[in-house]
Amino acid sequence: MHDAGMPKSITIRDVPDDVSEELAARASRSGTSLQAYLRAELIATARRQELDVVLGRARERVERMGSSLPRDTILGHIEKDRR
Repeated sequence: MHDAGMPKSITIRDVPDDVSEELAARASRSGTSLQAYLRAELIATARRQELDVVLGRARERVERMGSSLPRDTILGHIEKDRR
C-alpha cells in the first residue's frame, strides 16, 4: 500500500482536546512523537482488512466449495474461545 512517489500529508481539524491529549499520551508511552505514533496507527489501520470484505470472501469460498460447518461445531468453537 505504500506509494513509492512523494509521501502525502494529511491535516485533521477539529480534534477534541481530550482525544488529542490521549493520543499524545499514547505516543509518549510508546516512546515516539505524536506524528510518528499517528503515522504508524494510520498505516496499521489502512492495512487491516475490513470485516465486511473478510466476511464476503469467506461467504464466496463457502459457496464455491459447497461446504460449511454445522451450527453446533461453530458454537463449540466460539465457546472454547471464550474460556
